[in-house]
Amino acid sequence: MKLSRKITAAIAVAAGAAIALSGCSGSSGGNSGSTTVTISGAFTGAQATAFQADVSAWAKTQGLTVKYNGSNSFQTGIVTQVKGGQAPDVAIFPQPGVLKSLISNNMVPLDDLINVKSVTSDEAQGIPDIAKVNGKTYGLPYSINVKSLVWYDPAAFKAAGYTVPTTDAELMALQNKIISSGSGYPWCVGIASQGSNGWPMTDWLEEYVLRYGGLTQYNDWITHKVKFDSPLVKKAAAKVESMIFANGAVDGGGKAMASTDFGAAGNNLFITGGKAKGQCFMMRQGTFITGFFPKDIQAQIAKNDTTNVNAFTLPTPSDATTSGTLGGGDLVAAFHNTPAVKKVVNYLVGKEFGTHGYAKQWTAYLSAHNTFPEAQYASPFQKVAQNAVKQSKVFGFDASDQMPGAVGAGTEWTNLTQWTAGQESLDDALKAIDASWPATN
Repeated sequence: MKLSRKITAAIAVAAGAAIALSGCSGSSGGNSGSTTVTISGAFTGAQATAFQADVSAWAKTQGLTVKYNGSNSFQTGIVTQVKGGQAPDVAIFPQPGVLKSLISNNMVPLDDLINVKSVTSDEAQGIPDIAKVNGKTYGLPYSINVKSLVWYDPAAFKAAGYTVPTTDAELMALQNKIISSGSGYPWCVGIASQGSNGWPMTDWLEEYVLRYGGLTQYNDWITHKVKFDSPLVKKAAAKVESMIFANGAVDGGGKAMASTDFGAAGNNLFITGGKAKGQCFMMRQGTFITGFFPKDIQAQIAKNDTTNVNAFTLPTPSDATTSGTLGGGDLVAAFHNTPAVKKVVNYLVGKEFGTHGYAKQWTAYLSAHNTFPEAQYASPFQKVAQNAVKQSKVFGFDASDQMPGAVGAGTEWTNLTQWTAGQESLDDALKAIDASWPATN
């Protein structure tokens, strides 16, 4: 989820800000004859259990032992470990900022361990380059997540006579139909989050900067070569305004969006009673949101019952530069170059990972590979997310998570919240974000 990553990332990136991105190859390190490989990461609990079971099942066939250690303080701890010469063999980073800050500390380019071109040949454009620096690849995802999904209640759609839109024109027509009919509100939106109000609005903006600007301009926006107060970002914001800022699109309008918790915003997807009860029909949000739905809906999800909950891909506007999927991922990086580490890294970032149980046991998992066998997924939403990536020409890694913490986890949240609430104009909000960008030497 963006929230936990953003907060921990800002701390860890600050700790490693003085490190230059030098592109060193790193040493072989470790015990070259060892058959035990250590992996550190940020995920714990049931996910860690499922991950360990998968890699252990695979490792047994290779004569290896793989030990995973998950920690809630991974993103600060890994900086201390690496700089203190106690790096694990492999680390899995939930966002690229911390990974890139540690490149000069004997991180091994994956180019030295795997055939990057071959491994990534079936991945969406953009994924192989998430952690590429100075022509070297330092991280590749073992898992990705998708944000470009629209959640809805099929039973509510059926009762109202609505059909799932497959184009942006159909989506806007449906929005207008819902508003004009008075059957409810087209959108469920909340951007409040304790201690980090506004981050859900960054996703809305990123959806359309990616699609209108294409991957190159999207990445230039991340590095501030493209400004917030630019025609591209204004066009993306205008698209967002035409949707969720439209009169009657969201119950209570912008003020309500700014004060409604993102996790509770989807509750009204699953009620009846129309406008009088605040019923809404669609919610754009990432795959993680199912964990915030009402308990009875979560119970249906556990049974793969889509009677009252399903999702479709957010359509791309006809005047966009490209079709795109917005998301994130967990990136595999290596600190030692040994035969055992090579085998483990090849497995984690390759097409086979997940087929030893992980894809079925951890239903939030999504392979970065478009050729990953759909039958390996246990949840219908994994298949929906996989199709979203397959149908898109580019994949954009969450932009605000890659911007300086003072911006991506600071002024962007604050100023977009003020814009949403009607306390600041779009122009003023975008100029304020630009003005907050840290000076470079």
